[in-house]
Amino acid sequence: MDISAALIASVLVALLVVIIVIRIVRIVPQARARNVERLGRYNRTLQPGLNFVIPFIDRVYPAIDLREQVVSFRPQPVITEDNLVVEIDTVLYFQVTDPRAAAYEIASYLQAVEQLTVTTLRNVVGSMDLESTLTSRDTINSQLRGVLDDATGKWGLRVNRVEIKAIDPPKTIKDAMEKQMRAERDKRAAILGAEGQRQSQILTAEGDKQAAVLRAEGNRTAQILKAEGEAQAIDEVFQSVHRNDPDPKLLAYQYLQTLPQLAQGQGNTFFVIPSELTSALSGVSRAFSEALPKSPATRETPSTDKVSSRAADDAARAAEAAAAAVADAADAEKPTISGPSREKNPSS
Repeated sequence: MDISAALIASVLVALLVVIIVIRIVRIVPQARARNVERLGRYNRTLQPGLNFVIPFIDRVYPAIDLREQVVSFRPQPVITEDNLVVEIDTVLYFQVTDPRAAAYEIASYLQAVEQLTVTTLRNVVGSMDLESTLTSRDTINSQLRGVLDDATGKWGLRVNRVEIKAIDPPKTIKDAMEKQMRAERDKRAAILGAEGQRQSQILTAEGDKQAAVLRAEGNRTAQILKAEGEAQAIDEVFQSVHRNDPDPKLLAYQYLQTLPQLAQGQGNTFFVIPSELTSALSGVSRAFSEALPKSPATRETPSTDKVSSRAADDAARAAEAAAAAVADAADAEKPTISGPSREKNPSS
């Protein structure tokens, strides 16, 4: 019986010692802090590591996180200067620098920071119109940070950064903005299309101009070369004629050969026979009817006498026939020319 009582007493004492040790030793993690109250009054702040307190006298509060914290507040309706309601979503970055002030200067620093952010945001955005609000996020962030940092300093907080996560205007304003953006894009597309078309037309005109210049240069060069060729050919013929020293009989014969070519055109129903043709034909006739002079080209040879005489006879007959045709044509034209004179003098 005595042994059982002694064992129970030993267990109770050991349990009491363990409880006392647990209440005395407090381990605080890194970047955490815990406030201690002794007999209901703030005594000290436990630092990270091993700490000892007086059990049943000291009261240790929950740990306070000393790291930088990120808090995203729900969207808040804010009225702009031009009386438009926008929903603004903010993100706050802050850090607890004084655990005692964060615990005793404000009841709930998170709620206090949220409400202060909302009121400051309404004051800042209320002095801007919608366009300035959408394009001045940096200005809003800097103003919010300045106001929050001054107000939360006595609470043991430091506001590092305030960011505007989203600004949502009303649906009607969104539709109007989309139409405006679409109109701007259409305008830029039309301007770019007009610029491209103008550039294309300019390049096409430049190409046509260069092509026309090149064609003109080619035509000029071709005409120059053709004229030079014709001039060279005429010069060669002229030099050849003068080197061979032709007589008037040969020229008259060439003139006679050229006359049929004048009447070969499709629109030539008649042609005028010049007066010089009679003298030319008579010269040709005499040339073939008279005896050819003795020359190396006309010197008789025993093997070709008959052929030369026959060719001369044929040429003479052809010349006489041509002369007769010309004479008949001239006689046919005389009544038409002299007709009016007979009508004026019927007595003659």
